[in-house]
Amino acid sequence: MRAFLSAFAVLCSACTAFAQEQITPDQFLDIATGRTLEFSALISGRVVGTEQFLRRDLSVWTDVTGRCTYGRIEVRGLLLCFHYEDRIDEQNCWTTYNDQGTLLVMSATSSQVQRITDINDTSLGCGIPVS
Repeated sequence: MRAFLSAFAVLCSACTAFAQEQITPDQFLDIATGRTLEFSALISGRVVGTEQFLRRDLSVWTDVTGRCTYGRIEVRGLLLCFHYEDRIDEQNCWTTYNDQGTLLVMSATSSQVQRITDINDTSLGCGIPVS
């Protein structure tokens, strides 16, 4: 029973994102480009990482260790996809939502939901790649 309740809680939190207003990747990028966003797990509130959106097609992600990883951004219909330099074969695609002014993203391949807990103009200090 405990396993069922735990699975149900995860499912319900994922469903919550669907109940919110879905926004297009372009609407998300309108907010994010030129800014730095902090991502936290929806259920635990634990910070997952921070991403600086350098351009509409390029970002830099730092995890909790502070390691910088550059990602190419691609819009595929309603999906916002990232191709990170250290995970070249892995696709990392998300649907984007607005929950009464709070941005949420949901993984296209799992039930992972993240809340954007901070948006600011602070550089991550990773530098900007030449290419």
